Amino acid sequence: MTSAAEPAQPRPAATRPWSPPTPPPTASYRLQLQPGFTLRDATAAVPYLAALGVSHLHLSPLLEAAPGSTHGYDTVDHTRISEQLGGETALRALAAEAHRHGLRLIADVVPNHMAVPVPERLNLPLWQVLRDGPDSPYARWFDIDWTAQPGPADAPGRGRVLLPLLGDRLGAVLDQLTVDGDRLRYHRHELPLRPGTEQLPLPELLARQWYRLAWWRLARTELNYRRFFTVNELIAVRVEEPEVFAATHAVLLGLHADGVLDGFRIDHPDGLADPRGYLRHLADATGGAYVVVEKILTGEERLPEDWPVAGTTGYDALRRIDGVLTDRTGACRLAGAYESFLHGGPVRDLCQDPHPAVAAARRGRSDMTGPGGELTSEVERLVRIALRIGAAEPAHADHAPGQLRAALRRLLTDYPTYRPYARPGEPAFDDPLQATRSLGPDGPADGPDGPADGPDGPADPTERLVAALALGELGRSADKDEFCVRFAQTAAAVAAKGVEDTAFYRWNALPGLNEVGGEPARPGVHPAEFHDWCRYLERTWPHSMTVLSTHDTKRSADARARLAVLAEQPEAWAAEAAAWSTAAGPGFDRDADWVLWHTLVAAWPITPDRLVAALLKAAREAKLHTSWTAPDAGYEEALEQRARAVFGNAGLLPRIEGLVHSLAPYARSNTLAAALLHLTVPGVPDLYQGSEEPLYTLVDPDNRGVVDLGALAVRLTDAAAPRPGDLAREKLHLTATALHLRRSGPLGAYRPLAAAGPAGDHLLAFARGEDVVTAVTRLPYGLARAGGWRDEVLELPGGAPWTDQLSLRSFPAGPVPVAELLTTYPVALLSRRG
Repeated sequence: MTSAAEPAQPRPAATRPWSPPTPPPTASYRLQLQPGFTLRDATAAVPYLAALGVSHLHLSPLLEAAPGSTHGYDTVDHTRISEQLGGETALRALAAEAHRHGLRLIADVVPNHMAVPVPERLNLPLWQVLRDGPDSPYARWFDIDWTAQPGPADAPGRGRVLLPLLGDRLGAVLDQLTVDGDRLRYHRHELPLRPGTEQLPLPELLARQWYRLAWWRLARTELNYRRFFTVNELIAVRVEEPEVFAATHAVLLGLHADGVLDGFRIDHPDGLADPRGYLRHLADATGGAYVVVEKILTGEERLPEDWPVAGTTGYDALRRIDGVLTDRTGACRLAGAYESFLHGGPVRDLCQDPHPAVAAARRGRSDMTGPGGELTSEVERLVRIALRIGAAEPAHADHAPGQLRAALRRLLTDYPTYRPYARPGEPAFDDPLQATRSLGPDGPADGPDGPADGPDGPADPTERLVAALALGELGRSADKDEFCVRFAQTAAAVAAKGVEDTAFYRWNALPGLNEVGGEPARPGVHPAEFHDWCRYLERTWPHSMTVLSTHDTKRSADARARLAVLAEQPEAWAAEAAAWSTAAGPGFDRDADWVLWHTLVAAWPITPDRLVAALLKAAREAKLHTSWTAPDAGYEEALEQRARAVFGNAGLLPRIEGLVHSLAPYARSNTLAAALLHLTVPGVPDLYQGSEEPLYTLVDPDNRGVVDLGALAVRLTDAAAPRPGDLAREKLHLTATALHLRRSGPLGAYRPLAAAGPAGDHLLAFARGEDVVTAVTRLPYGLARAGGWRDEVLELPGGAPWTDQLSLRSFPAGPVPVAELLTTYPVALLSRRG
């Protein structure tokens, strides 16, 4: 880990991809542990998961979390396995049962943050910091800017922590604060009192604490601890400090040393001060365990090759698999139809630059850092650091706060990926911020609040200063190093909140494209691009995870598979959506209608409560008419009433059911194609719980519910025989068949196979070594409209005959008519093993 005291070093050369000390996973299965599905429940599911064919169980976070947590990312105690989940005894029992069935365990790790729980005493390190302030031995654990808030009345220069947890301004809730011995209580909150202050009058008592109680709305502008994105209830941990790493990882590393855990999924590495340093420390501590990182790659961005990991958690695969099964031309027309649905006018081709989705992303980022934005306090922290640097070094002086603020906002708005990876003391290579150094010396004219924005003008001196500090190019000092680190962390938060959690709820042309790491402005992936990506993954990150559904996807893979069919019939779907709006009666928000109809199609059949919950979350995340912090009760009530009215509309309900029924053959094709691609492309497929059968879930918490694995186990026993027409059994059969094929041995080198004939664009095929071939249908609606496969032929590699493991039909090597190959299923998994 880099500190200001370390000497400058050259950047190390790229390392080779992770090399497994033990056999890497062939496939993993994600289990969401929670009070309703504990480690004991997971143990009971082991025989089923072994029979399904995975090699590893992928467990959500294991350490003690806030009471009742359904996700585990709100850690309160690193010293023990969650008692809510069964504790360490239950985890060791799960490992023993897994090992008995030949399975291993991967655990989700949360290095970036801990919970600010209610009551606060549940987080003992934080409790001691609140009690003892900067003198606490735990003060270095948390990423707190002690300079941002005046300290207690008797130590004003030492700072304190802003706690924005009051329901109103302090003066309005004073009568709700009570002193109870050595504790201060506010409703369910319980805070420590600084020793010796217990008997003081309440106003003086509050003035003497190492924390400042404040109205929750002040968090946006005055918060002085780093959060997980914008979640005040999650405080960032400085895991770059060796003692913090040791304390927060001791239990997990001990379990790894004991053989209980075999690998780790690292949550949100972009939030870390030094991702590479952290990962190297973890690799050293584990002897090179299997580790994947939840790194979101934007566009053609690649995972840094000097990270000692097996790869990502797979969102890059999701984008490519979804993309190759999406009609790019149709998606462009659908985008135009969406704009016409909203605003009227003719339908335009919206795959031309400038694309409205790109503009929405920029606005979302800008909203995060503008006046009153959700990440304003993070920007203000950077401004304070830059001002300290200017005060210490005249060469960097005389950049006014307004200038710094404007420059930071521009750079954070325009930064094209999640974050830079500059490390203090090392040169940064090929970072987008470096382009600012080559721009002209004069920026736009200064206004009263700093530089005026120019449309595409050169960066001004303040912007060049900020960029150079962000890249660590101006030498070393404690403040310069901190600016470099904090800029990167802030950039990641701006990208995640401004794009995924704002823009992706504002521009909704084809909502299935708006997933983590998605690029709605660039819909569709050409088969040649897909093959290139697969070969890159095989060459560079062969053990990287691949995913289709996760606990963070806004729509599960099968829900997106339905929506992808709409991109093949954009005009018809736009007309249908307009008809549904008419049938529903006068509306109040055309975009809300568009999202409503897509949500119904994606998740049908769906209960009114699930539908309303998803729509309300989408509206609040969009922050256009209502939000989490400023809910508009009237708008939300109207949205809920319109959604619920659908279920009582005798004219509309059959029409919705009819459309879903008409999409079913093509959605089936997309579902099975995506599943087979996921299970046979390079990488390690990570299955989300329940996704071995069709899963039509929406954004969390809808996608984090308990899954009945016992019922799936029963169905697995009779899923071996082909069951055309029963999609649930078909997908389960396909999943188990492909997983067992993977477990029988490595699939071999990836090689694209081309089809010959008039429908070649509708077949995606590749070989894995000499003994496995995958063939899937793409764009099935367009295929049907064009007359089917006709004379299309796929040349199967020469040698012994092939057997489709799904239909159990045999085919000779050489040219095979695709219509014959895909008679039973729209996909084929051919093998000649055994």
